[in-house]
Amino acid sequence: MINRTKPTILLTGAAGTVGREVLKALAGQPSHYRIRVFELKNARSMALFDKYRGRIEVFYGDLTRPRDLQQATRGVDYCIHTASIIPPKAYENEELTYNVNVIGTANLVASLEKNSPEAFIVATSSVAVYGDRLEKPNIRVSDELKPSYGDNYGASKVKLEEVVRASRLEWSIFRLSAIMGAGNHKISKLMFYMPLDTPIEITTPRDTARALVLALEHRDELKGRIFNLGGGEACRTTYRELLAKNFELHGLGALDFPDKAFAERNYHCGFYADSDKLEKILNFRQDTLESYYADVVASIPSYKRWAAGLLHNRIKRNLLNRSEPYRAWQEQDQERMKYFF
Repeated sequence: MINRTKPTILLTGAAGTVGREVLKALAGQPSHYRIRVFELKNARSMALFDKYRGRIEVFYGDLTRPRDLQQATRGVDYCIHTASIIPPKAYENEELTYNVNVIGTANLVASLEKNSPEAFIVATSSVAVYGDRLEKPNIRVSDELKPSYGDNYGASKVKLEEVVRASRLEWSIFRLSAIMGAGNHKISKLMFYMPLDTPIEITTPRDTARALVLALEHRDELKGRIFNLGGGEACRTTYRELLAKNFELHGLGALDFPDKAFAERNYHCGFYADSDKLEKILNFRQDTLESYYADVVASIPSYKRWAAGLLHNRIKRNLLNRSEPYRAWQEQDQERMKYFF
């Protein structure tokens, strides 16, 4: 039976990449919190939550429907808000992205203000709010928020932040860097959107979740503040090096795509010049680029690596056929080229 005297944590997006890790971390501290999750009802979420039966309260619903939030937001002490539509889906459905990321956040905040006005909310934003930083790769929280041209995802995160900051709740916002785990990124057409020379500071889902959970113990230091959440110096590289290493580890050989396969501008990512501020408060970092690569290796069955080695040329041809920058360049589609070159 759940002990109702413990602080109640409401976690949104618990079936997502970061949310799953947050749930795992919270469930590993059964004496600390009463855990409540809010998520869409589907086969994936049901299977995940079944593993925690008896340890969590599950509320199924949709952030875009205010009535779905009423029960879940009663008696909440802390809210970790990770629910979000992210790329590539965010780029494919602009209306859904706005409805979930902005309207859904507004619904959550309003429901908490009504039912748990003393709650502390920690909301996740994104490095995408800073836009293209190829020319100025060192990013600080005080920098201008300027999502890249056509980036509805980054724009939705700017609006999400506005909603949270305007609330009557105590809040903190964490702008997440590139979240890289062994299984949360598939090699797909999205990989061509980022210029190869982009500086990139990754954070693993584990470290991100650790920061979000530790934040609950540092309310007074965090409230009313925005932080860049990144893996730090040990997690910095370039996109070219990161992608080339992943190709090697997956058995796909060299990163040998033709010119114009990758965009040359208008994406996001960079180095968080001030991410140590959050680390000094929370001491959440445990992973590095090397531990990330080790996790990738451990996640790939030997037969898949062997098959990829045999078929690497065909796989890369198929990937190139899905490159939107390359297609736009080949067709000299001036409208689409604005996004990439």
